Amino acid sequence: MANRPLTDKEKAALAATDWAAIDAMTDEDIARQIADNPDAAPDLSEVPAEHLRIIHPPGGVSVRGIRAKLNLTQREFADRFGFPIGTLRDWEQGRYQPDPATRTLLFVIERNPELVAEVVTDHSQAA
Repeated sequence: MANRPLTDKEKAALAATDWAAIDAMTDEDIARQIADNPDAAPDLSEVPAEHLRIIHPPGGVSVRGIRAKLNLTQREFADRFGFPIGTLRDWEQGRYQPDPATRTLLFVIERNPELVAEVVTDHSQAA
């Protein structure tokens, strides 16, 4: 995604924002606003990973979804499964989609991450 200049409407919205009030908000204030907002997505942070289902785009793979299900940072995911961090970021930000073979590997990681991590570790130690 390329950066673009802000529209006049966007500039006006930013200028009208009370940033001091936003900076002063506590976590409790934020949680209360989220709870009061009927359009807010539910908080799934306490749901066990095995109960979450990843929705993959048609013909693609949700790398961010798999990583989130495993509760790993981008760096941890990249290191654990042998991906370059920049490539992982490109996938997650939609700049590129993994090729078909990598998509298959990612689906295996989704299904059995410990097996793939073990194979990656064994391979890197043998090299």
